[in-house]
Amino acid sequence: MRCRIVEQGSVFRPPGRGNGVSRRSRCCYRRAVDGDRDELVRLLQAYAAEAERLSHVFADRHGMHATDLSALLAVMQADRAGAPLTPGRLGRHLGLSSGATTAVVDRLERADHVRRARDDRDRRRVTLHYGAAAEQVGSAFFGPLGARMDELLAGYDAAELAAARRFLGEATEMVRAYRESVAPPTGG
Repeated sequence: MRCRIVEQGSVFRPPGRGNGVSRRSRCCYRRAVDGDRDELVRLLQAYAAEAERLSHVFADRHGMHATDLSALLAVMQADRAGAPLTPGRLGRHLGLSSGATTAVVDRLERADHVRRARDDRDRRRVTLHYGAAAEQVGSAFFGPLGARMDELLAGYDAAELAAARRFLGEATEMVRAYRESVAPPTGG
């Protein structure tokens, strides 16, 4: 016997009791949902793998260690969000010792990818900001990808983009929370 999935528009509606849908159909619905879940997980893993491969190409092209690239991305994201990282916060983010963090920041600073700045409110506090070279090489390498992303996104309406944004935000937060729950405690 073939499964019958009840649809409402393009979104599956779970069959419930009292609506004339058999237990067998409810099982078929569950398999369809599981199949959707599995496909979403597969696609997220494929995206993450491709993004990782692309980051390796960028790092290789610019003579960077993988850790240096991770540090640069963290510094750029924090700086753009208006909450620049301190070296200590960067080290905790990357899971590095103080000495290893200093070595990473020193390498990035020599290449003008990162610059240290004294905090205006507390001159003892040093914050990290992305440098001119990071902006140049990042724009040259990732600019064409950004244009392709713009073309891709133009094919989706506002509701689809809102659903994608909500899903990706919640999935990212869920993975972050799980990572923090299983990661060994960090000092400081």
